[in-house]
Amino acid sequence: MAERVKKIRVKQLQLGMFLVRFEGAWLSNPFWTSRFLLDNPADLAAARASGVKECWIDVSLGRDVAGPAPVLPAVRGTPHLVTNRQKTRQSLHAPLSMDDELRNAAKLCGTARHAIVAMFSQARLGKVVDLDVCAGLVDDIVGSVERHPGALISLARLKSDDDYTYMHSVAVCALMVALAKAMKLTEADVREAGLSGLLHDIGKAKIPLDILNKPGALDDEEFATVKRHPEHAYAALLHGGVSEQVRQACLHHHERMDGNGYPAGQSGQEIALLARMSAVCDVYDAVTSDRPYKRGWDPADALAKMISWKGHFDPKVLASFIEVVGIYPTGSLVRLKSARLAVVVEQNKHSYTRPVVRTFYCTASARALPPELLNLADAEDDCVSGPEERQGWPTALIEKLWAGKLAP
Repeated sequence: MAERVKKIRVKQLQLGMFLVRFEGAWLSNPFWTSRFLLDNPADLAAARASGVKECWIDVSLGRDVAGPAPVLPAVRGTPHLVTNRQKTRQSLHAPLSMDDELRNAAKLCGTARHAIVAMFSQARLGKVVDLDVCAGLVDDIVGSVERHPGALISLARLKSDDDYTYMHSVAVCALMVALAKAMKLTEADVREAGLSGLLHDIGKAKIPLDILNKPGALDDEEFATVKRHPEHAYAALLHGGVSEQVRQACLHHHERMDGNGYPAGQSGQEIALLARMSAVCDVYDAVTSDRPYKRGWDPADALAKMISWKGHFDPKVLASFIEVVGIYPTGSLVRLKSARLAVVVEQNKHSYTRPVVRTFYCTASARALPPELLNLADAEDDCVSGPEERQGWPTALIEKLWAGKLAP
């Protein structure tokens, strides 16, 4: 059935209407998701109390303003109606195994890529970013991160050259959501953090593709052109309901704590919190991703180098970020006390130094081993002795080991 969407006043909302979205700022939306059948009196009251003046309904999926009253389930005693919105939230956050979440994250990466390609195309044409699509993606990414943070974060890092700009946005969104949760921000701010990550590079839509995809170092003029992308992002997001908080994060995610960043040379607490968070997440994903002109750094090496860059990042934000990705981040190559090499495949929330790893090589005998999954939290006689140099080990092999695609 084709959509028949119309705008109405929020005070005209009635039970049985299918809500598509609210007009105005995204955070004014009192609900976790915008698209659902309004079948709960409490939801109707929340909508009317939100302060939002107008909204959009789909009359092909629900009641029209002048339509007949819907037949709703009878409610006795305390209401226990489960709305479509609540079902969506429950399914988003229901626990899954790591393998199931990897499959879920792979599908999400594919969906997100198509959406972000379309979003960049719209931005190139000067069109307003579709905030409903962005909000839906953020909801899905929040759900995946809450179930298994390492799955989507690591999968989004496995980018092809052509996909880098788009999948970088997905990876930074996932990292921002995980970081916001680690910093115990409110649910609304977690969503704002995710949206900031998703949109932080939208200004690159205005950068010529021959510069953006150049397989080598940029000259001074090209670099000056690229450095304008935060300002392009801010301008592109002035309309469409994106909050000033998100716009500021997109504008200032290349600022540095010592004032040596761009575009405004802000320093310290002048830099908005979401921008300070974006700076960490953006750099981490960038330096750990393979590019045509360089191999990505091992995640553990990347953290060590980022810690050494004094004056670059907010130390408290960086410390929280390390809690998110772990001392030995997912995808890291490590040496074990047992003289085996392993790839980190998952973090242990209660023991950052004892992740779940997949062993594959014995350094004592210099021979390959059948890949074996090992939870170091349960291994009394083994532990990580330190990071292993990634050089000499094909990226494709490490990716397959991490994703469990090599049969033991």
